[in-house]
Amino acid sequence: MTTGLISGEQPPEYPGPADAFPAQQRQAQDGRPDPHAPERTRSSVITARAAASFEPVGRSVATARSFVRDTLQGWGFADVIDDAVVLTSELVTNAVVHAGTAADVVCLRSTEGVRIEVADQYPERELPLQSAALTMTSPDQEGGRGLQLCAALATRWGVDYTTTRKQVWFQLDLPDRAVGTRSAGPALPVEMLPAADGRVRVAVVQIDRYGAVTSWNEDAEDLFGYPAASVTGKPLTDLAAWPHTPGTGTGIAEALRLSRWEGSYGIRDAVGRVVPVYASHLRVRDPQGEPSTVCLLVRNEERAVLQSPSRGASSGDTAGHDGRDADPFEVFIGSPAPDDLDGLLQRTVERARDMLDADAAFLLLATDDETELEVRASTGLPSARQRFARVPVEAGPGRYGSARMPAVHDDLTAAPGAIPLLNGTGMRSVVTVPLKVEGRLTGSLGVAAESPGRYSNEEALRLQFAADRIALAVESARLGELERLRRGSLSFLVEASDLLAGTLDRDQTLALMAQMTVPTLATWCAVYTINDPSSEPYLSYVLHEDEDRIDGLKALLSKISPPDPVPTPGARVWTAPFEAAHEAALRTSMRSLGLGEPTTLSSGIGPTLATASAVGGETVVLPLVARNRVIGMLTLGKPTDEHFRQESLELAEDLSRRAALALDNARLYSERMAISQSLQRSLLPPELPRIDGVEVEVIYQAAGEGNEVGGDFYDIFPIRDGAYGFAIGDVCGTGPNAAAVTGLARHALRLLAREGLSGPAVLQRLNSAILDEGERSRFLTLLYGELWPQEDGSALLKVVCAGHPLPLRLRQDGTVEPAAEPQPLLGVMDDLELYEETRVLDPGDVLLCVTDGITERREGMRMLGDDGLADVLTTCTGLTAGAVAARVLRAVERFASEPPSDDMAILAMRVPGLHAD
Repeated sequence: MTTGLISGEQPPEYPGPADAFPAQQRQAQDGRPDPHAPERTRSSVITARAAASFEPVGRSVATARSFVRDTLQGWGFADVIDDAVVLTSELVTNAVVHAGTAADVVCLRSTEGVRIEVADQYPERELPLQSAALTMTSPDQEGGRGLQLCAALATRWGVDYTTTRKQVWFQLDLPDRAVGTRSAGPALPVEMLPAADGRVRVAVVQIDRYGAVTSWNEDAEDLFGYPAASVTGKPLTDLAAWPHTPGTGTGIAEALRLSRWEGSYGIRDAVGRVVPVYASHLRVRDPQGEPSTVCLLVRNEERAVLQSPSRGASSGDTAGHDGRDADPFEVFIGSPAPDDLDGLLQRTVERARDMLDADAAFLLLATDDETELEVRASTGLPSARQRFARVPVEAGPGRYGSARMPAVHDDLTAAPGAIPLLNGTGMRSVVTVPLKVEGRLTGSLGVAAESPGRYSNEEALRLQFAADRIALAVESARLGELERLRRGSLSFLVEASDLLAGTLDRDQTLALMAQMTVPTLATWCAVYTINDPSSEPYLSYVLHEDEDRIDGLKALLSKISPPDPVPTPGARVWTAPFEAAHEAALRTSMRSLGLGEPTTLSSGIGPTLATASAVGGETVVLPLVARNRVIGMLTLGKPTDEHFRQESLELAEDLSRRAALALDNARLYSERMAISQSLQRSLLPPELPRIDGVEVEVIYQAAGEGNEVGGDFYDIFPIRDGAYGFAIGDVCGTGPNAAAVTGLARHALRLLAREGLSGPAVLQRLNSAILDEGERSRFLTLLYGELWPQEDGSALLKVVCAGHPLPLRLRQDGTVEPAAEPQPLLGVMDDLELYEETRVLDPGDVLLCVTDGITERREGMRMLGDDGLADVLTTCTGLTAGAVAARVLRAVERFASEPPSDDMAILAMRVPGLHAD
């Protein structure tokens, strides 16, 4: 469909219709006024124009009806909407169904009324009926009904031809009425007037062009409990409980910008309850030309106060507002396009209620397995009976259950539980009819009244006829919505899987689980975790879409027992939060009345009314099952009077399975990391000894994510009085096997050195121990030395460098030289010929020992190497051992942009001399 809308002054005249039937085949006169038209029409001025084109497919008829209805509603022509929609529906049907061509629809607003033109590309001049046949002979007759309706309903009408197209047009004049009145209804007897329980409160709310409240009268304060000062300046949509305006395809924000609008929606009052209201919106302009909207709001059950008389017939009377006999099923013709399911369903229940002069109406759609019916739209019922509440399909003795056949209940008090949806609503009589497509139950439509005996089989047949006319459109729209939901669900699950797979941190996984469900699937979420089968569920994470309510919600949930960890798949209802919220609300109410507290309340539960309202809706629990074990529960909740839809629960169940596996993977990874870190700590000395006359500094950095045990190690330990051993080594590889060799080497070095063996003897016996490990053995590079501080401030050094990077000595004059010679590494050959080298560290000298993660640091083809390390050490003259180690580490990190790929260990020892720096 393509649409063009032009507002403002147009050419001052348009071709008027003829008054006699023979003139219907006259050609259009190039925009000049028809000389046969009455003077009133020839002087009319077009003030606005809206146009749309519709493809030659069946769904275009419903789309055209919606286009005309919305256009005339925006222009404020509510008095002629129903007639215009009926005529447009028939004429567009002729064009796109019977003629098989596209249809062009033009709406023209004038000072007198509205003119609608429907054109097709089938220029056949023969009319289907003669003038004598303009009387409808049968209501089931199809041929020529569009022109018959034009003759019956339109003020004027006609047919214009060109060589390529045929255009049927009609004009509807606004009814004459007294100045200042929008519409008028008949005078009714007192007993037929709508009853009011008390003083009717009409809330008057003014909204500025941005949707913010600028005026809030006393009746609005009484209805909703908000003082004017607390809502002035806030958007009205912040108080709206129903996100879409029932009866239209637009939201409340869009409805506020229409010229004229009537309909129902919900306002959340100061204590969190949803107050269904019937609203009348009128858009006005102030003296400065700024637009604003005046809203008149009454309780939904008092809708007759604001409702236009033309919306429905009186009780027991099917006459329309213009005196003609109204088609009782005509109220469903103006439904929105089938792809607007919510608008279609809500408009259907409102018109069903008007059609049978009922107090309430509801429409339920069947779930995929047809075992339950889900409330999708209702009017005149408490808000708790609104969307997505589910009731079972009652099983009957025959082929169909009672929900699959029309049913009339004269008095529900005589059959309690017959209609579970109406329990506790005060409704007495009800008629329900099924919605079926090709014999399959797709839903149920019902209307109810507070008085008994209101409906008979005749009303049931009328409602069934109406239901049959909309069943296919509803099912088509439902399938379209279901397809969109499934595509969205797949996209949601793919994104959720990517996010969950992107982290192995337990806390982050919990946060992701909650953030993916709120507010997409639920208003609030709580995650319980179970560490082991013998432990109780623990409340690990709580999230609410309103951050101000998180603390109160957490306090409430922490005071009640967690849900049972049942492994049965699927969502199950959990009533404990609702019951706790109800008790909290009762306590608060009794305190405010000075009545104390009820004795049945549990002590310690003290959430605010806002928190109670936040958890007062449906709450469900889904088990988190991974590897055949329940590791937690995912709890989802809605605020007061709201329910989950079945598709949302199925999507949440899919998400819970993925989240459970991700959470268990995070748990396993955390356990593995904890084990690795504990093992790594056990392979390093707990603390460095304090050596008189020698500064010692060690820096150790393991590569990777911390879940692998590194192969580098170091140790400094006392051998005997005045002598200290030190070692720095690197075992080939990482992981458990490397850790086994590392542990063997470190502990063997201490044990053998303290036995009084020389350095070569210690390393030879260590080499034999490594080879004895067999397949688990790893080769090992090791620098081992013994240090004796001297009385003159120097230090005696004996070292053996077995395949390890050579230690570097920094003298006070800035020269750098190796402090040992290379010898064979360990773990390769049985017989090793090793020897010990003796060096003296003078006061101010530094001995630097590193692993190959330092010297083999790479950037592309470049490598730091021994020479690069020596250059860095040259710049460290006069620095302490800690400063030397830190400068070397910074130089290594800056050498390449990529993070280190190997473990790095730095051991720096400095002899400060007799007079410490």
